[in-house]
Amino acid sequence: MKKNIIKIICILLVFISVEGKAQQKNNEAPNVFLITLDGVRWQEVFKGIDTVLLNNKEYTDNAKLLKEKFVGNSETENRKKLMPFFWSTIVQKGQLYGNREKGSDMNLTNTMVFSYPGYNEILTGKADDEHINSNNKAYNPNITVLEKLNATSTYKGKVAAFGSWDVFPFIINDKRSGVPVNAGYMDTTGNLTEIEKFLNESQRQAPIIWESVRLDVYTHHYAKEYIKKNQPKIVYIAYGETDDFAHGGLFDFYIKSLNNTDGLIADLWDYVQSNPFYKDNTYFIITTDHGRGVGASKESLWTGHGSKVKDADQTWMAIIGPNIKPMGEISKKSQVYTNQVVPIIEKITELKIQNTTDQFILDLFIK
Repeated sequence: MKKNIIKIICILLVFISVEGKAQQKNNEAPNVFLITLDGVRWQEVFKGIDTVLLNNKEYTDNAKLLKEKFVGNSETENRKKLMPFFWSTIVQKGQLYGNREKGSDMNLTNTMVFSYPGYNEILTGKADDEHINSNNKAYNPNITVLEKLNATSTYKGKVAAFGSWDVFPFIINDKRSGVPVNAGYMDTTGNLTEIEKFLNESQRQAPIIWESVRLDVYTHHYAKEYIKKNQPKIVYIAYGETDDFAHGGLFDFYIKSLNNTDGLIADLWDYVQSNPFYKDNTYFIITTDHGRGVGASKESLWTGHGSKVKDADQTWMAIIGPNIKPMGEISKKSQVYTNQVVPIIEKITELKIQNTTDQFILDLFIK
Protein backbone atom coordinates (compact mmCIF):
# COMPACT_ATOMS: atom_id res chain seq x y z
CA MET A 1 0.00 0.00 0.00
CA LYS A 2 2.78 2.38 0.99
CA LYS A 3 4.67 1.59 -2.23
CA ASN A 4 1.57 2.42 -4.31
CA ILE A 5 1.13 5.73 -2.49
CA ILE A 6 4.78 6.61 -3.00
CA LYS A 7 4.49 5.70 -6.69
CA ILE A 8 1.40 7.91 -7.10
CA ILE A 9 3.15 10.80 -5.36
CA CYS A 10 6.18 10.44 -7.63
CA ILE A 11 3.97 10.42 -10.72
CA LEU A 12 2.18 13.55 -9.47
CA LEU A 13 5.48 15.31 -8.78
CA VAL A 14 6.73 14.51 -12.27
CA PHE A 15 3.44 15.76 -13.76
CA ILE A 16 3.57 18.97 -11.73
CA SER A 17 7.20 19.50 -12.73
CA VAL A 18 6.43 19.02 -16.44
CA GLU A 19 3.39 21.29 -16.23
CA GLY A 20 5.42 23.91 -14.37
CA LYS A 21 8.19 23.87 -16.96
CA ALA A 22 5.65 24.15 -19.79
CA GLN A 23 3.97 27.09 -18.06
CA GLN A 24 7.35 28.76 -17.50
CA LYS A 25 8.24 28.32 -21.16
CA ASN A 26 4.90 29.81 -22.23
CA ASN A 27 5.40 32.77 -19.93
CA GLU A 28 8.85 33.35 -21.40
CA ALA A 29 7.48 33.44 -24.95
CA PRO A 30 7.45 36.99 -26.38
CA ASN A 31 4.45 39.26 -25.83
CA VAL A 32 3.08 41.39 -28.67
CA PHE A 33 0.90 44.48 -28.39
CA LEU A 34 -0.50 45.44 -31.80
CA ILE A 35 -1.89 48.99 -31.73
CA THR A 36 -3.71 50.86 -34.49
CA LEU A 37 -4.64 54.54 -34.80
CA ASP A 38 -7.53 54.90 -37.20
CA GLY A 39 -6.94 57.09 -40.24
CA VAL A 40 -3.84 58.90 -39.00
CA ARG A 41 -1.73 60.36 -41.80
CA TRP A 42 2.01 59.86 -42.08
CA GLN A 43 2.34 63.62 -42.48
CA GLU A 44 1.34 64.26 -38.84
CA VAL A 45 3.51 61.41 -37.56
CA PHE A 46 6.68 62.57 -39.31
CA LYS A 47 6.15 66.31 -39.80
CA GLY A 48 3.93 67.34 -36.92
CA ILE A 49 0.90 69.58 -37.20
CA ASP A 50 -0.21 70.56 -40.71
CA THR A 51 0.18 74.35 -40.68
CA VAL A 52 -1.97 74.75 -43.81
CA LEU A 53 -4.97 73.13 -42.12
CA LEU A 54 -4.07 74.84 -38.88
CA ASN A 55 -4.57 78.23 -40.54
CA ASN A 56 -7.74 77.20 -42.40
CA LYS A 57 -10.72 78.60 -40.46
CA GLU A 58 -13.05 76.10 -42.12
CA TYR A 59 -11.36 73.26 -40.20
CA THR A 60 -9.71 74.91 -37.19
CA ASP A 61 -11.64 76.88 -34.58
CA ASN A 62 -8.84 77.71 -32.16
CA ALA A 63 -5.62 78.06 -34.12
CA LYS A 64 -4.02 80.07 -31.31
CA LEU A 65 -4.32 77.20 -28.83
CA LEU A 66 -2.96 74.63 -31.29
CA LYS A 67 -0.03 76.90 -32.17
CA GLU A 68 0.87 77.34 -28.51
CA LYS A 69 0.84 73.58 -27.90
CA PHE A 70 2.11 72.04 -31.12
CA VAL A 71 4.12 74.57 -33.17
CA GLY A 72 7.85 74.96 -32.59
CA ASN A 73 10.74 76.20 -34.69
CA SER A 74 10.96 73.22 -37.06
CA GLU A 75 9.09 70.15 -38.26
CA THR A 76 11.36 68.05 -36.03
CA GLU A 77 10.28 70.07 -33.02
CA ASN A 78 6.63 70.07 -34.15
CA ARG A 79 6.40 66.28 -34.39
CA LYS A 80 7.93 65.85 -30.94
CA LYS A 81 5.40 68.29 -29.49
CA LEU A 82 2.55 66.39 -31.14
CA MET A 83 3.77 62.84 -30.46
CA PRO A 84 6.38 62.95 -27.70
CA PHE A 85 6.41 59.19 -27.04
CA PHE A 86 7.09 58.42 -30.69
CA TRP A 87 9.86 61.01 -30.95
CA SER A 88 11.60 60.23 -27.70
CA THR A 89 11.21 56.57 -26.73
CA ILE A 90 10.47 54.90 -30.07
CA VAL A 91 12.93 56.93 -32.14
CA GLN A 92 15.69 56.08 -29.64
CA LYS A 93 14.90 52.41 -29.09
CA GLY A 94 12.87 51.27 -32.09
CA GLN A 95 12.11 51.96 -35.74
CA LEU A 96 9.69 54.22 -37.64
CA TYR A 97 8.66 53.62 -41.26
CA GLY A 98 6.71 55.83 -43.64
CA ASN A 99 8.43 59.20 -44.01
CA ARG A 100 8.10 59.46 -47.75
CA GLU A 101 10.18 62.63 -47.86
CA LYS A 102 13.16 60.53 -46.72
CA GLY A 103 12.48 57.66 -49.11
CA SER A 104 10.70 55.37 -46.65
CA ASP A 105 7.43 54.38 -48.32
CA MET A 106 4.66 52.32 -46.78
CA ASN A 107 1.38 51.51 -48.54
CA LEU A 108 -1.75 49.41 -48.33
CA THR A 109 -2.16 46.51 -50.74
CA ASN A 110 -5.97 46.54 -50.66
CA THR A 111 -7.62 48.90 -53.14
CA MET A 112 -10.62 49.81 -50.96
CA VAL A 113 -8.64 52.20 -48.71
CA PHE A 114 -11.09 52.33 -45.84
CA SER A 115 -11.34 50.74 -42.41
CA TYR A 116 -12.60 47.13 -42.55
CA PRO A 117 -10.38 46.24 -45.55
CA GLY A 118 -7.44 47.97 -43.84
CA TYR A 119 -7.90 46.11 -40.57
CA ASN A 120 -8.38 42.83 -42.43
CA GLU A 121 -5.06 43.44 -44.19
CA ILE A 122 -3.27 44.32 -40.95
CA LEU A 123 -4.65 41.30 -39.08
CA THR A 124 -4.56 38.62 -41.79
CA GLY A 125 -1.55 39.69 -43.84
CA LYS A 126 -3.59 39.70 -47.05
CA ALA A 127 -5.87 42.05 -48.90
CA ASP A 128 -9.27 40.61 -49.79
CA ASP A 129 -11.01 43.08 -52.08
CA GLU A 130 -13.46 40.41 -53.22
CA HIS A 131 -15.00 39.69 -49.82
CA ILE A 132 -13.97 42.65 -47.65
CA ASN A 133 -15.31 45.64 -49.56
CA SER A 134 -17.55 47.44 -47.06
CA ASN A 135 -17.64 48.47 -43.41
CA ASN A 136 -20.74 46.35 -42.76
CA LYS A 137 -20.97 44.17 -39.68
CA ALA A 138 -20.23 40.92 -41.45
CA TYR A 139 -18.12 38.19 -39.88
CA ASN A 140 -14.70 38.01 -41.46
CA PRO A 141 -14.22 34.78 -43.44
CA ASN A 142 -10.45 35.23 -43.18
CA ILE A 143 -8.40 33.99 -40.24
CA THR A 144 -6.49 36.67 -38.36
CA VAL A 145 -3.09 36.27 -36.74
CA LEU A 146 -4.91 36.67 -33.40
CA GLU A 147 -6.95 33.57 -34.15
CA LYS A 148 -3.88 31.64 -35.31
CA LEU A 149 -2.00 32.47 -32.13
CA ASN A 150 -5.01 31.64 -29.97
CA ALA A 151 -4.96 28.16 -31.50
CA THR A 152 -1.38 27.47 -30.34
CA SER A 153 -0.44 25.86 -27.05
CA THR A 154 1.79 28.81 -26.15
CA TYR A 155 -0.77 31.58 -26.61
CA LYS A 156 -4.15 29.86 -26.22
CA GLY A 157 -6.37 31.84 -23.87
CA LYS A 158 -3.75 34.59 -23.76
CA VAL A 159 -5.06 36.69 -26.67
CA ALA A 160 -7.44 39.64 -26.32
CA ALA A 161 -8.64 42.60 -28.38
CA PHE A 162 -10.09 46.01 -27.56
CA GLY A 163 -11.46 48.54 -30.03
CA SER A 164 -13.31 51.84 -30.02
CA TRP A 165 -15.23 50.89 -33.20
CA ASP A 166 -18.09 48.44 -32.74
CA VAL A 167 -17.24 46.44 -35.89
CA PHE A 168 -14.20 44.75 -34.37
CA PRO A 169 -16.01 41.65 -33.08
CA PHE A 170 -16.87 40.97 -36.72
CA ILE A 171 -13.42 41.82 -38.11
CA ILE A 172 -11.77 39.47 -35.60
CA ASN A 173 -14.69 37.01 -35.85
CA ASP A 174 -14.89 36.52 -32.11
CA LYS A 175 -17.42 33.69 -32.41
CA ARG A 176 -15.17 31.50 -34.52
CA SER A 177 -11.78 32.59 -33.22
CA GLY A 178 -12.53 32.43 -29.50
CA VAL A 179 -10.63 35.70 -29.06
CA PRO A 180 -12.40 37.92 -26.49
CA VAL A 181 -13.20 41.32 -28.01
CA ASN A 182 -14.43 44.38 -26.16
CA ALA A 183 -15.42 47.08 -28.65
CA GLY A 184 -17.85 49.92 -29.18
CA TYR A 185 -19.97 50.46 -26.08
CA MET A 186 -19.67 46.90 -24.79
CA ASP A 187 -19.40 46.50 -21.03
CA THR A 188 -16.83 44.18 -19.59
CA THR A 189 -18.13 41.21 -17.60
CA GLY A 190 -16.98 38.72 -14.98
CA ASN A 191 -15.24 39.47 -11.70
CA LEU A 192 -14.93 43.24 -12.11
CA THR A 193 -12.39 45.57 -10.56
CA GLU A 194 -13.59 48.89 -9.19
CA ILE A 195 -12.17 50.61 -12.27
CA GLU A 196 -14.06 48.25 -14.59
CA LYS A 197 -17.27 48.92 -12.70
CA PHE A 198 -16.67 52.65 -13.13
CA LEU A 199 -15.96 52.23 -16.86
CA ASN A 200 -19.17 50.23 -17.35
CA GLU A 201 -21.20 52.84 -15.47
CA SER A 202 -19.68 55.92 -17.06
CA GLN A 203 -18.93 55.16 -20.72
CA ARG A 204 -22.46 56.09 -21.80
CA GLN A 205 -22.65 58.96 -19.32
CA ALA A 206 -19.76 60.67 -21.11
CA PRO A 207 -20.62 62.56 -24.31
CA ILE A 208 -21.63 60.11 -27.04
CA ILE A 209 -20.26 61.73 -30.17
CA TRP A 210 -20.71 58.67 -32.41
CA GLU A 211 -23.00 55.73 -31.66
CA SER A 212 -20.61 53.26 -33.28
CA VAL A 213 -17.34 54.57 -31.80
CA ARG A 214 -16.71 55.17 -28.10
CA LEU A 215 -14.10 57.55 -26.73
CA ASP A 216 -10.59 56.09 -26.82
CA VAL A 217 -9.94 56.67 -23.13
CA TYR A 218 -12.52 53.95 -22.36
CA THR A 219 -11.00 51.49 -24.82
CA HIS A 220 -7.59 52.18 -23.31
CA HIS A 221 -8.58 51.62 -19.71
CA TYR A 222 -10.70 48.54 -20.46
CA ALA A 223 -7.59 47.10 -22.10
CA LYS A 224 -5.26 48.16 -19.29
CA GLU A 225 -7.47 46.67 -16.56
CA TYR A 226 -7.76 43.41 -18.49
CA ILE A 227 -3.98 43.34 -18.89
CA LYS A 228 -3.47 43.89 -15.17
CA LYS A 229 -5.89 41.09 -14.23
CA ASN A 230 -5.20 38.46 -16.88
CA GLN A 231 -1.68 39.06 -18.22
CA PRO A 232 -2.54 38.31 -21.86
CA LYS A 233 0.46 37.78 -24.10
CA ILE A 234 -1.08 38.99 -27.37
CA VAL A 235 -3.08 42.23 -27.16
CA TYR A 236 -4.70 44.19 -29.95
CA ILE A 237 -5.85 47.75 -29.18
CA ALA A 238 -7.60 49.80 -31.87
CA TYR A 239 -8.02 53.48 -31.08
CA GLY A 240 -10.60 55.16 -33.29
CA GLU A 241 -11.29 58.83 -32.53
CA THR A 242 -8.83 60.35 -34.98
CA ASP A 243 -10.62 59.09 -38.09
CA ASP A 244 -14.05 60.23 -36.95
CA PHE A 245 -12.87 63.70 -35.97
CA ALA A 246 -11.14 63.99 -39.35
CA HIS A 247 -14.28 62.93 -41.24
CA GLY A 248 -16.09 65.71 -39.42
CA GLY A 249 -13.53 68.25 -40.57
CA LEU A 250 -12.62 68.95 -36.94
CA PHE A 251 -8.88 69.51 -37.25
CA ASP A 252 -8.59 70.79 -33.66
CA PHE A 253 -10.02 67.57 -32.28
CA TYR A 254 -8.11 65.37 -34.74
CA ILE A 255 -4.82 66.88 -33.57
CA LYS A 256 -5.66 66.82 -29.86
CA SER A 257 -6.88 63.24 -30.14
CA LEU A 258 -3.65 62.17 -31.85
CA ASN A 259 -1.61 63.82 -29.14
CA ASN A 260 -3.76 62.14 -26.49
CA THR A 261 -3.40 58.72 -28.13
CA ASP A 262 0.39 59.10 -28.11
CA GLY A 263 0.06 59.67 -24.37
CA LEU A 264 -2.13 56.59 -23.93
CA ILE A 265 0.45 54.44 -25.72
CA ALA A 266 3.19 55.93 -23.50
CA ASP A 267 1.09 55.07 -20.44
CA LEU A 268 0.76 51.47 -21.62
CA TRP A 269 4.49 51.20 -22.39
CA ASP A 270 5.36 52.55 -18.93
CA TYR A 271 3.09 49.96 -17.34
CA VAL A 272 4.59 47.15 -19.42
CA GLN A 273 8.13 48.18 -18.49
CA SER A 274 7.23 48.29 -14.78
CA ASN A 275 5.62 44.83 -14.75
CA PRO A 276 7.99 41.82 -14.42
CA PHE A 277 5.71 39.67 -16.59
CA TYR A 278 6.07 42.06 -19.56
CA LYS A 279 9.31 43.96 -18.96
CA ASP A 280 11.95 43.47 -21.66
CA ASN A 281 9.87 40.74 -23.33
CA THR A 282 7.17 42.79 -25.05
CA TYR A 283 6.94 44.27 -28.54
CA PHE A 284 4.75 47.18 -29.58
CA ILE A 285 3.78 47.36 -33.27
CA ILE A 286 1.86 50.55 -34.08
CA THR A 287 0.28 51.39 -37.43
CA THR A 288 -2.86 52.68 -39.16
CA ASP A 289 -5.61 51.15 -41.29
CA HIS A 290 -5.34 53.79 -44.04
CA GLY A 291 -4.15 57.30 -44.80
CA ARG A 292 -6.25 60.18 -46.05
CA GLY A 293 -6.15 63.18 -48.33
CA VAL A 294 -3.52 65.87 -47.91
CA GLY A 295 -5.27 69.20 -48.44
CA ALA A 296 -8.51 70.99 -49.14
CA SER A 297 -8.85 70.17 -52.83
CA LYS A 298 -11.71 67.95 -54.00
CA GLU A 299 -9.49 65.13 -55.28
CA SER A 300 -7.37 65.00 -52.10
CA LEU A 301 -9.55 66.37 -49.31
CA TRP A 302 -7.90 65.62 -45.95
CA THR A 303 -11.22 64.69 -44.34
CA GLY A 304 -11.69 61.66 -46.60
CA HIS A 305 -10.07 58.47 -47.82
CA GLY A 306 -10.95 55.65 -50.17
CA SER A 307 -9.86 54.47 -53.59
CA LYS A 308 -10.65 57.82 -55.24
CA VAL A 309 -8.73 59.97 -52.75
CA LYS A 310 -5.18 60.65 -53.90
CA ASP A 311 -2.45 59.24 -51.64
CA ALA A 312 -4.90 57.83 -49.07
CA ASP A 313 -3.23 54.41 -49.39
CA GLN A 314 -0.06 55.80 -47.78
CA THR A 315 0.53 54.42 -44.27
CA TRP A 316 3.25 54.18 -41.62
CA MET A 317 4.50 51.89 -38.85
CA ALA A 318 6.44 52.07 -35.59
CA ILE A 319 7.95 49.08 -33.81
CA ILE A 320 9.80 48.74 -30.53
CA GLY A 321 10.84 45.70 -28.53
CA PRO A 322 13.73 43.79 -26.95
CA ASN A 323 15.24 42.40 -30.16
CA ILE A 324 14.45 45.27 -32.52
CA LYS A 325 17.45 47.12 -33.92
CA PRO A 326 17.39 50.72 -32.57
CA MET A 327 17.51 52.31 -36.03
CA GLY A 328 15.11 55.18 -35.30
CA GLU A 329 13.55 56.94 -38.27
CA ILE A 330 14.18 54.97 -41.45
CA SER A 331 15.64 57.31 -44.03
CA LYS A 332 16.96 54.93 -46.67
CA LYS A 333 15.01 54.23 -49.87
CA SER A 334 12.64 51.41 -49.04
CA GLN A 335 9.13 50.12 -49.76
CA VAL A 336 7.13 48.20 -47.20
CA TYR A 337 3.45 47.30 -47.03
CA THR A 338 0.77 47.04 -44.40
CA ASN A 339 0.33 43.32 -45.09
CA GLN A 340 3.82 42.73 -43.65
CA VAL A 341 2.60 43.32 -40.09
CA VAL A 342 1.46 39.70 -39.80
CA PRO A 343 4.80 38.17 -40.86
CA ILE A 344 6.53 40.44 -38.32
CA ILE A 345 4.28 39.06 -35.57
CA GLU A 346 4.86 35.53 -36.84
CA LYS A 347 8.60 36.09 -36.71
CA ILE A 348 8.44 37.41 -33.13
CA THR A 349 6.20 34.60 -31.87
CA GLU A 350 7.83 31.87 -33.98
CA LEU A 351 4.48 31.08 -35.51
CA LYS A 352 5.44 28.78 -38.39
CA ILE A 353 2.20 28.96 -40.36
CA GLN A 354 3.81 31.30 -42.88
CA ASN A 355 7.47 31.10 -43.84
CA THR A 356 9.02 34.45 -42.96
CA THR A 357 11.80 34.91 -45.50
CA ASP A 358 11.18 38.59 -46.32
CA GLN A 359 14.56 40.32 -46.01
CA PHE A 360 12.94 43.49 -44.66
CA ILE A 361 11.41 41.53 -41.78
CA LEU A 362 14.62 39.64 -41.06
CA ASP A 363 16.55 42.93 -41.00
CA LEU A 364 14.24 44.37 -38.32
CA PHE A 365 15.79 42.21 -35.65
CA ILE A 366 19.12 42.12 -33.89
CA LYS A 367 20.92 39.04 -35.11
